[in-house]
Amino acid sequence: MKPRTRRGLAILAGVSALGIASALVLNAFQSNLVFFFSPSQIVANEAPRDRNFRIGGLVEEGSLKRDGQSLTVNFVVTDMAQRVPVSYTGMLPDLFKEGKGVVAQGKLGPDGVFRAEQVLAKHDENYMPPEAAEALEKARHGQLPNAAKGAAYNAPATGAYK
Repeated sequence: MKPRTRRGLAILAGVSALGIASALVLNAFQSNLVFFFSPSQIVANEAPRDRNFRIGGLVEEGSLKRDGQSLTVNFVVTDMAQRVPVSYTGMLPDLFKEGKGVVAQGKLGPDGVFRAEQVLAKHDENYMPPEAAEALEKARHGQLPNAAKGAAYNAPATGAYK
């Protein structure tokens, strides 16, 4: 085999290996990518139904309901314009309270209830995730997406959320 052919095969093998490595890295990145949505965006059907995402806002006052037999907690996340019911099974952070900021990660169920796998509470009075703060500010000033304006909240058939 000529040195020129050997060099060409080595370059081709290197480019192939680089392409395969890039494809694996991009695939891993996309599968771990989690987007943030406000309650108004979720009500406007902008959130994906088939993959995990994050919801952020305030825990609505009076919406926290604990199941005495298990670690299941139900509450409502609001951006002051729309509200989304959330169900979570597990230990809540110590700073989790009604009226405080929260970010939950999980999937939206077919019944419209967000099934959280992880719940994060803000760590002090001055911090809120930038996406959640922006969504709350837009909701306060009435700058919602057109699809979200006037959208009604549909409570689940159980009537657990009012």
